[in-house]
Amino acid sequence: MKADIVTIFPDFFRGPLDYGITRRAQEMGLAEIKVHDLREFTRDRHRTVDDRPFGGGEGMVLKPEPLFECLESMGLAPREERIAQRVKQSVVLLSAQGQRFTQKVAGELALLDRIVLVCGRYEGVDERFIERETDEQWSIGDYVLSGGELPALVVIDAIARLIPGTLGRAESAEQESFSDGLLDWPHYTRPPAMDGQAVPAVLMSGDHAAIRRWRLRQALGRTWLRRPELLERRGMNDEERALLEEFKIERAGGTGRIEDSQR
Repeated sequence: MKADIVTIFPDFFRGPLDYGITRRAQEMGLAEIKVHDLREFTRDRHRTVDDRPFGGGEGMVLKPEPLFECLESMGLAPREERIAQRVKQSVVLLSAQGQRFTQKVAGELALLDRIVLVCGRYEGVDERFIERETDEQWSIGDYVLSGGELPALVVIDAIARLIPGTLGRAESAEQESFSDGLLDWPHYTRPPAMDGQAVPAVLMSGDHAAIRRWRLRQALGRTWLRRPELLERRGMNDEERALLEEFKIERAGGTGRIEDSQR
């Protein structure tokens, strides 16, 4: 996968991309990440990338001309071809006005051959650029950041993990939170007991069927406690409903007063 990042702060990315999964993906030749300095595509001596908004108001707006020239320099397929999915490329604007970025979206983007991440700044980006060149707009949460640089790093990291070969085992990505619409189950390692707290016996039993049921029960329970809307959106089969009921009863101390467990 090839990823291009368009930003007015290229040095922002020099450290984070050199560590962890993103570094491994690049060293293995599984990902190619290039940072483009938007100021290199300006034509005035001040290297101006922004201007005041028409109609008045506070803040500045990113000008369209440098953005158009930057994308043109990349040799991307025309937007019509991208929309028709004749090429696996996408231009993404990172913006507080975008749709919510999720694990499902990360999985879809990881299947592309090339993704361009445009980091918004100031009050926004000239709408003409958005209408003519962007394929998608994504937001990493319902809050406002100073720009799209941090979201770009989040998106790159989430995608890199899903490229086959970047993780030691493919199952590592498949078993993480949100991969099946659920939060992850609790994890334990050595020592088996510490300060009076012991690892659940089932995890050391060697009974793989029992371990699977315990993990699924815990994942369902955590999701019910912390993100119930995920369960409503995902739905459950008969086994999962039964396991969640077991979790609720256990959490209520066997009293059946499940509502007490959420206080």
